[in-house]
Amino acid sequence: MRPTLARTALLIASTGLSLGACQSNNVAPVGMAPAVTNQIGVNTYLWRAAIDTVSFAPLLTADSAGGVIVTDWYSSPNAPGERVKLTVSILDAQLRADAVRVNAVREVNQAGSWVSAPVSAATVQKLEDIILVRARDIRRATVAPS
Repeated sequence: MRPTLARTALLIASTGLSLGACQSNNVAPVGMAPAVTNQIGVNTYLWRAAIDTVSFAPLLTADSAGGVIVTDWYSSPNAPGERVKLTVSILDAQLRADAVRVNAVREVNQAGSWVSAPVSAATVQKLEDIILVRARDIRRATVAPS
């Protein structure tokens, strides 16, 4: 027997619905990009912003699953007698101000040997702020145009 038109339409519709249920939601949101993006283990926006921010120094390690970036010693051409080493930790999957922590170690060259020197808390805070602003900019850039 031939199926009727109604039965064919019902079969097509139910097949479409069942196949649609198998798909994941791959459609990008039209509004703001989500604040939680952690396919790499940590917030993607914070991770990219941190990598961008410390890219002036050579990287020793960058563990995206653990959210830790460690640079090698860096000396500015303007101040060759001092060097700095940075560790950036992404602490949360959320894009929040307390989700990033920077630790800096500074040394100065005295009589041919490197000696520990204090790092201003304002310097560390400024680096964290730069990372946060950059992460928010990256997030805004992912918004679909209206």
